[in-house]
Amino acid sequence: MNPLVLICSQDAEFYLIYSHILRMDGFASELASGLEDALAMAGERRAQAVVLDCQPAGAAASTICTELKRDLQIGDLPVIALIAPGAGSQQLDLLKAGIDESFLRPIAPAKLLDYLRAKTVSARPEPHEIENGRSLCYGDVEMRVDTFRVRCDGQEMHLGPIEFNLLRHLLEHPGKVFSRGELIGAVWPDNIHVGERTVDVHISRLRRTLETSSPRRIIRTIRSAGYSLEDPGG
Repeated sequence: MNPLVLICSQDAEFYLIYSHILRMDGFASELASGLEDALAMAGERRAQAVVLDCQPAGAAASTICTELKRDLQIGDLPVIALIAPGAGSQQLDLLKAGIDESFLRPIAPAKLLDYLRAKTVSARPEPHEIENGRSLCYGDVEMRVDTFRVRCDGQEMHLGPIEFNLLRHLLEHPGKVFSRGELIGAVWPDNIHVGERTVDVHISRLRRTLETSSPRRIIRTIRSAGYSLEDPGG
């Protein structure tokens, strides 16, 4: 079983970015949206580390760290703070709370991964993940999962984390039609609630980005059903 890292954040995009980074290095991750979630999940799920999202507006991260360190069952759990620009003043409170390590963002992913590997059991992707999960191709679209890169008709595309994960899910199941509800379940964190209209907005962004470099329609809308990849030979 891959080492589990809890990501404590109320920002869905933060979670999607860092869960992707962790997954590519062989870690599992789950989202904890607040103190109660973090305390419950750290014990129940046998987490091996916690990553705290520290934003300028709130001081909740130091409180969460204090409570985690106070819990006798998980007192040795490494807690890492990722401090957003403008939130540097929280560092002293985090140190008083017993934080194990803190990094100012933006941070090179390798620094976080090196620290986690040193603090947890060795995390390595399974062989089939290396073979099947690092590159996905369909028609004019090529995705390098391990480097978070997408090319369409030879041109590199810049996608946000939600659009990237939507495209990845479609590429992993070429030709399959997914309802909006299925895409929400596959792409968004479990405790982030979004409506079906949100899916339409992100699909529209993804389609617009891809089709700026390709004359072909790539994502097909099936009325009353959902979305799928267009047949590249059609």
